[in-house]
Amino acid sequence: MTDLSAITRRATLAGLSAGAAAVALPAGARTALRASTRFRHGVASGDPDATSVVLWTRVTAQDPLEVEWELSGDLAFNRIVRRGRFATGPDRDFTVKVLAEGLTPGAHYYYRFRAGGETSPIGRTRTLPVGRLERLGIALASCSNYPFGYFNAYDAIAHDPAIDFVLHTGDYIYEYGADGWGAESGKRLGRVHQPANEIVSLNDYRTRHAQYKTDAGSQAMLAAKPLLACWDDHESANNPWTGGAQNHQSETEGDWAARRAASIQAYYEWMPVREPVAGRTRMQFWRSYAFGDLATLSTLETRHTARALQIDYAPYKKTIASHADAAAMERDAIGATGRTMLAPELEADLAAAWARSRELRQPWRLIGNPMPIARTRVPDVVRLGLIPDPAAQDKPLGAAVDLAWKGKWNLPFYPDTWDGYEWARERLYSQARAAGVDDLVFLTGDSHSFWANRLADAEGRARGIELGTAGITSPGDFIDSGFDPRTAARLDAAFAEHNPEVVWTDNLHQGYVRLALRRDRAEATFVAMDTVLSPHYRAFALKRFGVVRAEAGLELQEFA
Repeated sequence: MTDLSAITRRATLAGLSAGAAAVALPAGARTALRASTRFRHGVASGDPDATSVVLWTRVTAQDPLEVEWELSGDLAFNRIVRRGRFATGPDRDFTVKVLAEGLTPGAHYYYRFRAGGETSPIGRTRTLPVGRLERLGIALASCSNYPFGYFNAYDAIAHDPAIDFVLHTGDYIYEYGADGWGAESGKRLGRVHQPANEIVSLNDYRTRHAQYKTDAGSQAMLAAKPLLACWDDHESANNPWTGGAQNHQSETEGDWAARRAASIQAYYEWMPVREPVAGRTRMQFWRSYAFGDLATLSTLETRHTARALQIDYAPYKKTIASHADAAAMERDAIGATGRTMLAPELEADLAAAWARSRELRQPWRLIGNPMPIARTRVPDVVRLGLIPDPAAQDKPLGAAVDLAWKGKWNLPFYPDTWDGYEWARERLYSQARAAGVDDLVFLTGDSHSFWANRLADAEGRARGIELGTAGITSPGDFIDSGFDPRTAARLDAAFAEHNPEVVWTDNLHQGYVRLALRRDRAEATFVAMDTVLSPHYRAFALKRFGVVRAEAGLELQEFA
């Protein structure tokens, strides 16, 4: 394991030396980040194209006001290239979102805001490059749950000099109340969810976004790097589909459509994302980013525009009594024709992006993927001796009972991921093949585990690779379920051994993935935090893989 840094949050807030080019923000800007009362939620940028980028902040105020903004080509703001005023107020929760246009492709800029006699921290951003590009660095992040700990991985990303852009694949916030998932940790750390209730109303979602943006690591990352975002489920509620959500009870929480609309409005207010173009809605939240002649990144929307109701295993626990029963359930339920995941408009946009990418002769096509796509079945954990037989125990762990049942019948780990939408997965693979694309790189969140996977379609043909990131703070399933670290590590190894598509996985750590693309190869570094329970942390390289082209498609090569 390679030590990447010994940075602490305190050191970050105290400022960087003049030679710290990783973030290239002055100490004064970081002091403002800590001391500002008007700009308590920091600054952010994101959703860039070659000539424009979104700039964001939020002002603490009681009445409507105008906010000045400036974009400069230099840190001292001697070369102002754009400036303006933006009116904000309670109708948009005092957020400020500016689309700075007419910029130079591939250029770095600095920005700041002024309101009520105060100046915001300084942020640094950049536009997308055009033409020849030799290298690109992307950080893959997902699943930041405030009560579970400090967002140290965000802080590490801010200081990572190899990162140009941050791709966040969802679960940027969580909807649970103060007594929900993570409650015990939140109480110990003084990071209890606000508001205390599960968030349902527009004001609830606004308050929760505001709380998450007070984290110092989050503020450091958003000020230092442009954000490329897509959402997953917890930005609204656990496991939503087009007609509802697992964590929405209409009897006590009202109309699902109203709740979903509130969550989306708050997201657009509090995130540095563009408003939809003419003919599209906010719910159709997907993007395509072209990085010169090197790569195209397309993000997916998999929750609100097309998702069929996910399969619930619970009823089948009473009916499956043989492997034939399990196979029939997979064929008739999980594999049912027409169980959609992606909207037709998104499919069309993907095809267009892939066509442009091939015209540009780009070597890389990336997918910002909110949930795992590799086939991941549960091994027979009882037969393998990984866990005791729950049937022989008086009080077995609920997670052990669930895992043993899935493993007995060799079922997919989770039916709410792509594993529960076999028809939709094959449809996506078929569309890629029709576009002449068999080398996709899926950049995945959601699972709270690191993954390095080789992908194949139902016929065994190579479809690309998947790099999955652990949570920023959300714990891995086996650890969160009560298994000790040794058992959790053995379960990881068993999953990799059992599943042909899984090369390596780890659920013991939190962190992010750094993907460094070059024209002829790529390198994926799985960066772990030694703790999220304190703002004093160490970041280290847990695992590294090279990505190269072979006769059969993309290959993963593990570095020693």
